[in-house]
Amino acid sequence: MKFRRSGRLVDMTHYLMEHPHRQVPLTYFSERYQSAKSSISEDLSIIKDVFESRGVGRLETAAGASGGVVFIPSADEEYTKEVLGGLCSRLEDPDRLLPGGYLYMMDIIGDPALVKEIGRIFASHYRDAKVDAVMTMATKGIPLAYAVAGYLNVPVSIVRHEHRITEGSIVSINYVSGSKKRIQTMSLARRSLKPESNVLIIDDFMKAGGTIRGMTDLVREFQSTVAGIGVLTEATHEEEPLVDDYVSLTRLSGVDERGSRIKVVTGNIFDR
Repeated sequence: MKFRRSGRLVDMTHYLMEHPHRQVPLTYFSERYQSAKSSISEDLSIIKDVFESRGVGRLETAAGASGGVVFIPSADEEYTKEVLGGLCSRLEDPDRLLPGGYLYMMDIIGDPALVKEIGRIFASHYRDAKVDAVMTMATKGIPLAYAVAGYLNVPVSIVRHEHRITEGSIVSINYVSGSKKRIQTMSLARRSLKPESNVLIIDDFMKAGGTIRGMTDLVREFQSTVAGIGVLTEATHEEEPLVDDYVSLTRLSGVDERGSRIKVVTGNIFDR
């Protein structure tokens, strides 16, 4: 179908944003819009300038017969601070306080718009880490993991405490829960993660880091490497966490259970 330039720009922008981290040959757009490659290149230059000026992301082009364009989403510092500022305010609601210093977060994780923003922030931070898969622990981390994976254009591997027969053969390991000091088991289907993958671990809440430490060990069982660790909220406590190389978006810095007061601040994302 033949498009006017305005139509091409709208449709091309939508296509690129729906297919991040995927190289698209210029011939694809040329055939799609029945336009010369020179016109497509000019359109991409316009989109590139707007994306970069608005902090949406960047377009990378590769020359040659196998060349094309790749959209890499990003979140600039201003956008990130705005999102995290609002998130911290929501998390400081006294009604969220649960026994043991935990926070009720299901409404946060169940907010599609907010989860998408969080996914964009994590994906932006790890956009150059060459991530092959995103790993998380069932169940609360699943929405976050899919949001991040959507921006990185990679699959999700879901680790579970229980074995499901529909997943086929599994790899299981024992790990020590950092906060409760109990030995627990986690497992991952063998078909869920390819060997020698670069894995980004995403979790919703980290207290002592035992679950994340277990997932890092599980990654090694698949002869793979950890590309990074992203945590939505970390809790500060007296003991040293079992993991130290991670990125947190928010930090639960103070809890007064008697006075029903919660203090949440921005995590270490700007320190990394």
